[in-house]
Amino acid sequence: MAHSRRTFLKNSVLAAAATGAFPWNTFSAPTKKDVIGLQLYCVRDAMKTDPAGSLKKLADMGYVYVEHAGYGDRKFYGYSPKDFKVLLDGLGLKMISGHTRFGHDSWDAGKNDFTDKWKETVEDAAIAGQQFVISPWIDNDVQKDYDALLKLMDLFNKSGELCKAHGMKFGYHNHWFEFNTVLNNQKMFDIIMQKTDPALVAQQLDMGNLYNGGAIAIAIVMQYPGRFELMHVKDEIAAPAGSEEKYESTILGEGIVNTKQVCDTGRKSGTKYFIIEQESYQGKDPFDCCKTDLAILKKWGY
Repeated sequence: MAHSRRTFLKNSVLAAAATGAFPWNTFSAPTKKDVIGLQLYCVRDAMKTDPAGSLKKLADMGYVYVEHAGYGDRKFYGYSPKDFKVLLDGLGLKMISGHTRFGHDSWDAGKNDFTDKWKETVEDAAIAGQQFVISPWIDNDVQKDYDALLKLMDLFNKSGELCKAHGMKFGYHNHWFEFNTVLNNQKMFDIIMQKTDPALVAQQLDMGNLYNGGAIAIAIVMQYPGRFELMHVKDEIAAPAGSEEKYESTILGEGIVNTKQVCDTGRKSGTKYFIIEQESYQGKDPFDCCKTDLAILKKWGY
């Protein structure tokens, strides 16, 4: 039954797109060049043991842009921000964005200001050359509390102002719970979209994660045209029996996401940054998957 409903919704959305029922097709083709990058979580184990060698492999494949998921204790994969930028520069790479959790504990209510730790996080991102500082999570207690979520969205906007002062932009990256959690009779994702200022908070749509929350990527892109400055480019297949989630990522074009159409639709309404992310490999080598995914995205005209 769930599969039939998913298929019906998917077909309904595609039919609406073909007839022009959604506003996205009123946008002209973008004039800015696409930015194709890789989320380094794709090769997370290798980045732990040999970050320099791993980055060289990616550069040799043709990657120019990367997104980190390895910042802590004021270091990126063991390197100071300055040294990591030197490493990237030497390989012809640029780190346009990175994932660092932001929450209520990033704000000091007593001082009515950000904690020193969060200020340092933003400063280090700027030193490393980032354009976006992206939070990839909302704490479990906030997921259950409407008022706490509203307060966090206010802090998101404040963080946007802080990042702007450093020449960057704050952002948020979804998982699945935003689409199947309802607070105050609204889905959490809709609250996030309503309460964040697009001028201060960029939205990075993970087109794969949302399937585990019962959403359909193309429908979300059409619902919010022009809101997704960045995308995590993914495809999804059914996860093995016994997995915590229904779906896991796979090679682009081999799953249920209709990845090319989601990218094309986002592109028409202003998405510029397309960050490949494959977290599961079905027995393949992670680096081979990164190489294949890049070739596919380029074949699609990106």
